[in-house]
Amino acid sequence: MPSTGKGAFFIFGINCQGDEGGSEEERRVLLSVKKRIGVLTYRGEKGFIEPGILRLMVREGEKMNLEVFLFSPQDVDLTARKIRGYTPTQTGWKNDWYAWPDIVIDRYRYYPVPKHAGYLPFRRQQLFRYANSRFANKFSVHRVLEQDPILRKWLPQTMEYSRESLAILLQEHRVVYVKPTNGTGGRSILRVVRTPGGFHLQGQTKKKKKISESIPSLDVLHQRLQAWIKQEKQGNEQFFLQQGLELSLVPGRTVDARLLAQKDGTGNWRLTGMAIRLGARRSSTSNLHSGGTAVPAARFLTEHFGYEMTRQIIGECKELALHAVSRIEQHFGQMMEFGFDIGIDVKGHVWLIEMNPKPGREIFRQLGQRKRYLEAVRRPLEYAAHLLLNDQQVSDENHAYV
Repeated sequence: MPSTGKGAFFIFGINCQGDEGGSEEERRVLLSVKKRIGVLTYRGEKGFIEPGILRLMVREGEKMNLEVFLFSPQDVDLTARKIRGYTPTQTGWKNDWYAWPDIVIDRYRYYPVPKHAGYLPFRRQQLFRYANSRFANKFSVHRVLEQDPILRKWLPQTMEYSRESLAILLQEHRVVYVKPTNGTGGRSILRVVRTPGGFHLQGQTKKKKKISESIPSLDVLHQRLQAWIKQEKQGNEQFFLQQGLELSLVPGRTVDARLLAQKDGTGNWRLTGMAIRLGARRSSTSNLHSGGTAVPAARFLTEHFGYEMTRQIIGECKELALHAVSRIEQHFGQMMEFGFDIGIDVKGHVWLIEMNPKPGREIFRQLGQRKRYLEAVRRPLEYAAHLLLNDQQVSDENHAYV
């Protein structure tokens, strides 16, 4: 792995500590004829969920000679074959009718709740050419990944929830997590710790209320978790159990890495960036929305493991990401980007916690890495333009779903 000196690491040809690798010419997509890109996302009564990123996508698209607009399933007029699309103004959003897009980027973050009920039927209609294929829930993805013998060493033990699986995992591990298959932002996750007097629960409800409880026995724990699942369950989602990891590199705080891998304007996977997330004190997750903070990856890891071991850890993260995206694309079809949540335990072992096909980019903005943040916004547009230029149809057809 090449290096420009201590603290600098190159992964996917990109320096994790400094400027991104690769020339501007490689990353910039220039189109002689303006192409139309629709960004499918959720729009509710209060507007768009991630307005900052979406505004930038439209504006960066303009710089690339792309016509980019946002839309939701309810904005599509199938009879007239036109779409009510949204673009940003100085103070809000304006809408207008647009012709059918040349390609669509799916940024719709689906959860099994009533307001999202129309998304899956809409997506299955194959109305558009999509830049990214459909995905599956966390537990189903884990089952796909664990079939790969290379990936298994990075996967924490994970089982569907039952009293029997709870007993097995708590016998083998001091800490076990209870997670929803469609959760995000650290919501509805419980940390179960085996103690001399029984068990201790720590977590956050879907309404962001923190809980901390002591439980005397496995039977009482199972009853409490059943009540928790009934309370927290949204729609038809299920809950699963996952081996807890020793991620307390900073005492009293959960620590993990966020790695953003994206396809660029040449269709190749590249690492846009990597950072460390420090969870809030007494929090069971490292999520930024739950009070976590971000720090530069190379600097943090070097302080805890030294230079040579940090090189090995980051190299292993690269290997993990490359194998994972390859396995996922074999199963689900072409993808565009993934945010990897990677655990690095106190011994320096790397663990794949989960991967998100519609990741955020806020960690780079929190670190003050404006250039990297903009690159993370641009790359999906560059890849979509690459597909148009190379006439590569991305389709969900003929791919297996779990």
